[in-house]
Amino acid sequence: MSIWRTKSIEQSIRDTDEPGHRLRRDLNGLDLIVFGIGVIIGTGIFVVTGRQAAENAGPAIVVSFLAAGVVCALAAMCYAEFASTIPVAGSAYTFGYATLGEFIAWIIGWDLILEFTLAASVVSVGWSEYAGDLFGLPTSVPVAGHPVNLGAMAVVLLLGGLGTLGAKLSGRVTAVVVAIKVGIVLFIIAVGAAYVNPANWRPFVPPAAPAPAGGTGAGDSTLTQILLGLDPTSFGLWGVIAAASVVFFSFIGFDIVATTAEETRNPKRDIPVGIFGSLLIVTVLYMAVAAVVTGMRPYPELNVEAPLSDAFRSVDAGWAATLISLGGVIGITTVILVLLMGQSRVAFAMSRDGLLPRALSRTHPRFGTPYVTTLLTTGTVALLAGLVPIGTLEEMVNIGTLFAFVVVSVGVVVLRRTRPDLPRAFRVPWSPVLPLLAALACLWLMMNLTVLTWLRFAVWMALGVAVYLLYGMRRSRLAVLPRQRTGEEDEGVVA
Repeated sequence: MSIWRTKSIEQSIRDTDEPGHRLRRDLNGLDLIVFGIGVIIGTGIFVVTGRQAAENAGPAIVVSFLAAGVVCALAAMCYAEFASTIPVAGSAYTFGYATLGEFIAWIIGWDLILEFTLAASVVSVGWSEYAGDLFGLPTSVPVAGHPVNLGAMAVVLLLGGLGTLGAKLSGRVTAVVVAIKVGIVLFIIAVGAAYVNPANWRPFVPPAAPAPAGGTGAGDSTLTQILLGLDPTSFGLWGVIAAASVVFFSFIGFDIVATTAEETRNPKRDIPVGIFGSLLIVTVLYMAVAAVVTGMRPYPELNVEAPLSDAFRSVDAGWAATLISLGGVIGITTVILVLLMGQSRVAFAMSRDGLLPRALSRTHPRFGTPYVTTLLTTGTVALLAGLVPIGTLEEMVNIGTLFAFVVVSVGVVVLRRTRPDLPRAFRVPWSPVLPLLAALACLWLMMNLTVLTWLRFAVWMALGVAVYLLYGMRRSRLAVLPRQRTGEEDEGVVA
């Protein structure tokens, strides 16, 4: 009953061929790049950019995006090594199970459930607001005195149904939408560059200033400020770092590529291609958009709901603002779809291992998708998006993602020592230096999130520990199979 028991790589791979729990291998490297871009480019670039430029970084938001991208690149190398070595659904959960033990794997899986579910819910509400504003239609209606966001619920149910029909079909739809979305981003860069006023980039790093009053106290300070006894500030070096911790939300998604490893035809080649291809493209686009939008309008004026559209309206280019709003609606659609896919695959892997009820890991006999977890995920996200007034939760999603990155980075070092014999199609260079550097960089970004974010994360993790101790520890396949074998041996002795 050890909570540190690990699941062997060989057993994880054998489980992928279990009848009734087998996923269909339909995806290639291009599909994975499309999925990665589809989920990464979304609310981050359309909303977070302007707010963080106005509140923390100024024009140096470009540097914040670069810093967040570098941290992601370090973690991406670790994901690529793991996913190409262990091509099994579940991403960081599966990797943790193979290296750091069942308890850590459960914690990571529980963490990813929070991350993907909240992210999909928040993004769905954002989609509804963009769509309502674009088409001039109400997306929320009062039901028994309570507002119900029908727009958010409708888009989640539609995309959840699409995800059930197969990863390949989802990939084709995503490819079309991603082409439109990237076109809109390139349009922003090309057209916006004509309206750039270089004076808006000065000073590039605004001098540090006391944080504006109106917060809730110490909870709004970052953990680093509390530990070092620093007063809350905006701008300056700490502002650029704090912005990097938040715009990290804009990069969330490349790790979802790893959750599709079991549905990839040649994971040893395609997983690294998908991860690095999508991350590189998106980082360049983000930095270019950040440079253009801060050049078009003074950074203090960017703290609005739709900073990109508003920047074009400020230069009397309302026609472009309308096109950007349309791009926002289209772009966010693929984010919801891929988040739903990522969440369902993590829950599928945990269920197949017995840490969640095994019935949840059934796959559809025709489409080869984890339809039970997909339907449950869709229903949960639709209810949260439609009934709960969800605020901006970028930081809560960020801390979960960064925590998963830390575990994967450490896991690479552990697996190199415990299983040096495993064939690795991709190897992180300069190990263990780069993996440990990735872990430290992720921890540093976590330390620059607010104390309230850490407290909420701790409460969710405590609930997860309770669920594991009461259910998963005794019901997991690693716990049940030895007891079954012992029972069979006892029956043989009695006979």
